[in-house]
Amino acid sequence: MPDGSIMAPRRSVVVSEFTNSLLDPTAPMLGPVENGGTIISNTAPGCWGPMITPRLRGGHEVTKPVFVDSAEIGDAVAIRIRDITVTSIATASGHDSSPEGFCLGDPYVAARCPVCDTLWPETHIEGIGQDAVKCDSCGNAVKPFEIVHGYTVTFDDTRTVGLTLPKEAAERIAHEADHFAALPDGSRQHSILTFAPSDMPGTLVRMRPFLGQLGTCPSIAMPDSHNAGDFGAFLVGAPHAYAITAEQLAEHKTDGHMDIDAVRAGAILVCPVKVKGAGVYMGDMHAGQGDGEIAGHTMDVAGSVTLQVEVVKDYPIDGPVLFPLEEDLPPLARPFSAAEKAKGKRLAEKWGVSEIDDLAPISVIGTAANLNAAIDNGLDRAAKLLGMTVAEVRNRATVNGAIEIGRAPGVIQVTFLAPLSRLDAVGLGEYAREQYGL
Repeated sequence: MPDGSIMAPRRSVVVSEFTNSLLDPTAPMLGPVENGGTIISNTAPGCWGPMITPRLRGGHEVTKPVFVDSAEIGDAVAIRIRDITVTSIATASGHDSSPEGFCLGDPYVAARCPVCDTLWPETHIEGIGQDAVKCDSCGNAVKPFEIVHGYTVTFDDTRTVGLTLPKEAAERIAHEADHFAALPDGSRQHSILTFAPSDMPGTLVRMRPFLGQLGTCPSIAMPDSHNAGDFGAFLVGAPHAYAITAEQLAEHKTDGHMDIDAVRAGAILVCPVKVKGAGVYMGDMHAGQGDGEIAGHTMDVAGSVTLQVEVVKDYPIDGPVLFPLEEDLPPLARPFSAAEKAKGKRLAEKWGVSEIDDLAPISVIGTAANLNAAIDNGLDRAAKLLGMTVAEVRNRATVNGAIEIGRAPGVIQVTFLAPLSRLDAVGLGEYAREQYGL
């Protein structure tokens, strides 16, 4: 039983511990935090740092899950994202490749040294560059991933813009990688700044920080970056210790790894509960990202996060729902203005329509091995959530919304204006009213 379930719940829980990239529902959780309480953490960078750290077994380095008081299997936890602040001074990223011989089936999950054949070898840093990560046992460079085209970027003091750097500056930062990355004390990753990529210097970028990982613990032990329908598909029939079946993936995942850029400060994310206490965790903060994360990776950073959690009883679907900031909604999914409603009322009077539905935005997440299947998953979830046919959801998403891509290969959002009465019926209406001033 998680440790958090036998202690008195606290109003706030500060998290400074990280997993070994494995989300395990049988492991002790932190907390508990009370229903309505606050979780605060300084998160470690995701993606590239853990990807070049073979001892980490899931591709990311997320916080240990927190037990939420009164959260039961079949409920949901509504997470209000109160604050996200980037603490890294610089980071590095880029498009990747996976050299042959450095993994057992999956370089995210089962890195190996091809010389001494050690799986998940302990490693250390010698110098800088893409051969700097060395096996403790044999001294060989261990690189489950290489950067094909990449960049080092540093941020201004206000954390609003960044600038990619030339080779000399990138290498100067690489020699103090942990400092510039602002790695939390509990982090065990090698900083990707050590690689010092500099293929597109002088590029100005905007910062728009969000969490690539935010959710609840899956109900089977699973590498954290694979807690989604697309990356999770890599586990099906895999040759390593974390192999599962397609049926197990569908049953146990909670889609906490979304890389949806709207999961940022001010948004409300509703996550399914598949283990007692929910196990809320977070990580993989990005300084900014375009829809799709089409390079495969973006600007991974350390940062501080404040969340407020609230239990939603009897949640009818198995995946997340997002209430984004209004400015993050597609144009057709934004709430109608008073002027638009007045025009609608005149149309109703002209044509004898007795009542116009009160509508509210909602974004239902879908994940699968590819984008088409992810769309089907999102449509099915939205239909089940709101008691509609899939055909009706398709129509509403077409005339009053959009299908948005979170991440290629297979995370999407079905975002549309839904009848507020349907949201009320599943306990979500008040979140829409709060978020959009309805």
